[in-house]
Amino acid sequence: MKKAIGTVLLSTVLLVGCGTADQAAQPSGAIAWSTCTDLMGPDGKPAPPAPGIECGKLQVPLDHAEPDGEKIGLALIRVKATGERLGSLVFNFGGPGASGVDTLAQASRAFGNLGTRYDLVSFDPRGVERSSGVKCGGQIAKLLAATTEPDGDRLAGEFAAACRQDSGKLLPYVGTVNAAKDLDLLRAALGDKKLNYFGFSYGTHLGAVYATRFPRNVGRFVLDSAFDPTVTWEQRAVTQAKGFDHAFRAFAEDCVAQGCELGADPAAVEKAVVGLLGGLKDKPLKVGDRELTYGLGQLGVLTPLYTKATWQVLEQAAAAAIKGNGEALLMLADAYTGRRADGTYGTMMTSLQAISCADTSERPTAAQAAKVNDRVEKIFPVLSAEGSGAPCAHWPVPGDDAAKHIDATGSAPIVVVGGKGDPATPYQWATRLTAQLRTGVLVTYEGEGHGAYLTGDACVMRTVDAYVLEGKVPTTSTTCAA
Repeated sequence: MKKAIGTVLLSTVLLVGCGTADQAAQPSGAIAWSTCTDLMGPDGKPAPPAPGIECGKLQVPLDHAEPDGEKIGLALIRVKATGERLGSLVFNFGGPGASGVDTLAQASRAFGNLGTRYDLVSFDPRGVERSSGVKCGGQIAKLLAATTEPDGDRLAGEFAAACRQDSGKLLPYVGTVNAAKDLDLLRAALGDKKLNYFGFSYGTHLGAVYATRFPRNVGRFVLDSAFDPTVTWEQRAVTQAKGFDHAFRAFAEDCVAQGCELGADPAAVEKAVVGLLGGLKDKPLKVGDRELTYGLGQLGVLTPLYTKATWQVLEQAAAAAIKGNGEALLMLADAYTGRRADGTYGTMMTSLQAISCADTSERPTAAQAAKVNDRVEKIFPVLSAEGSGAPCAHWPVPGDDAAKHIDATGSAPIVVVGGKGDPATPYQWATRLTAQLRTGVLVTYEGEGHGAYLTGDACVMRTVDAYVLEGKVPTTSTTCAA
């Protein structure tokens, strides 16, 4: 599952009012479902579909202001209900830019209880992978392979120019408001009067925008690891730095308690990891015909901090890199960036940049980015992005703030799940999104990790399942202790 923190250049690393309700989409022709033919596994290799999994396409307008104009195809995936069917449950797993098609194919068993009564459905949002994925030449590979930081702003400009050349017609239409309109077309095509929805991380933003635009079409909605769209880029950067600092400290304490290769106390663990990354600035580690650079090393450290289940992997990978073997840390970075086994990249990182820049009018300068980086580095040095350029500064199309306005007045209750140990979407964002929705009901998870439902916590799963399967709305004081 891709996350709210993004890195096109570790500059976006520190990424993910009342709206006017839109007219609901009318039912359209049935989706033609068939065997999936191009799924990717978590190892970046082609993967066969499991039994009961089907894929399809839904044609939607490129420009929703011209519904009869040019169309693009949304790639869909469905896991059919195993029991008496209530309807469809649509997922977005985050990013922005993650492939819902691949993720649901890989993770459908985690939602097996929900799959007894619902067809589990997901999709690649517009601008992502099979749904006219944003392409930017070979610039992502060049950015990630860069071994020095000072030319980051130049590389950012070249990246933006390549995106304009390869995907310029699509870029003005990839934002979250347009994706929410696609969601309503998907609801209608699935034959559902109400949209039942489960969003994680950025997926909570998409769900909140949908509920703002189509409040009367909201069915059973769960928004897990909530994102607050009203924060500025600088506020987002600082808040996430604090979140990842907390997660790293929790990892270090746990590592020491288990007997840690990286140090005898948490301060020593942090010093070892920061020292490792600092060394990569001057001397990247050779890994076959590739290099573990500073930026890739950062991603390799950050990725396993998302969930406690991978803390041991971080210890082992960092310890090996300190000894000169960067293979495991590079594999962790590749998992984050969507690098495939054949050395090519999916559109995760390019889609992330395109959607993030479409959803904001902010265009910070290099000087402003440097100032924010100074604040971030003092909080959590692992997130330092010195010299990497300002997010969206060179982006070829303007963004707007329409997706920042959330108010779902008139909708059914929306369950918002916030984790107190979530590094990427801190708990305070869940409380704020709940208030903005007006119809939100907050469930608090006191454990570690990004995506409370996916931690397997019995209380969280029981609470969410009771709502989605039986319509039992949790009380506002529901708290699940890890």
